[in-house]
Amino acid sequence: MTQTTLDEVSAQATTPDTMKAHADTVDAEEFARARKQRLDKIGTWAMPVIVVVLTVFAWDQIVRINEIPHYILPGPGRVFETLINDWSVLFNAWTITMAITIMALLVAVLGGAGLAILFTQSRLTEMALYPYAVILQVTPIVSIAPLIFIYVESKLVGLLICAWLVAFFPVLSNTTLGLNSADHNLRDLFSIYKASRWQRLRYLQLPSALPYFLGGLRIAGGLALIGAVVSEYVAGTGGIGSGLAFTILEAGYRLNIPRMFAALFLIAVTGVVIYAILSVISHLLLRKWHESAIKREQ
Repeated sequence: MTQTTLDEVSAQATTPDTMKAHADTVDAEEFARARKQRLDKIGTWAMPVIVVVLTVFAWDQIVRINEIPHYILPGPGRVFETLINDWSVLFNAWTITMAITIMALLVAVLGGAGLAILFTQSRLTEMALYPYAVILQVTPIVSIAPLIFIYVESKLVGLLICAWLVAFFPVLSNTTLGLNSADHNLRDLFSIYKASRWQRLRYLQLPSALPYFLGGLRIAGGLALIGAVVSEYVAGTGGIGSGLAFTILEAGYRLNIPRMFAALFLIAVTGVVIYAILSVISHLLLRKWHESAIKREQ
């Protein structure tokens, strides 16, 4: 291509019409990107709501069309009515279950994270204790719980131990993985500058392990609730200090199926809320520096 031809092409590219067309194209792309992001945000909340509404509607129609008795399958309206009428009973049971869940989660965090730090500081300790942590995790809690309730006099302590056994391993495993995943180049840099073991842990390993720890925490939150409910099933005791699990058992014995569904609804909502709270905490702690939480333009 001659110099004259290049000059003509350059002149055409800088004409007002060409520049306007290019600006229109850029504006259209920006508009499409913004529209896609807006639809994604709306869909994140709208799609689950739509699915739930359709599920409840289908449930109600199945019960109504087939005229299913409420002691076999209650409709959503009757479940909601039972939730309102029996709220005092259900709320008292929920507070017991929630207290056990929160205490078990706190102990799991302290025990799991603390043991993970100990493992990274002492290879001998890790080799000695980690297999037992794995054994406790893979052994079904329903097989351990009867022994716990035999040797532990306090029912509350027994429930707490059972829930803790279910919840602590994800925290231990994920935190140990995170502490051992620090960048080897940074490890060498800390060694060159003769950093102490405490400095290496505080400034390198703990920040590297934070995303892993938060991931294990989200898992442990749901498992603590599961452990609290399952342990109360195994305990098989009722009375004033009983949680939602015994409420479900009692309602089943009485064929009060609507109350069973209401208690199950509270358990499900509690699990979702726990996961949502822990996810928000994770996002707030990671949003400014970790790739999993930083939002980038698509």
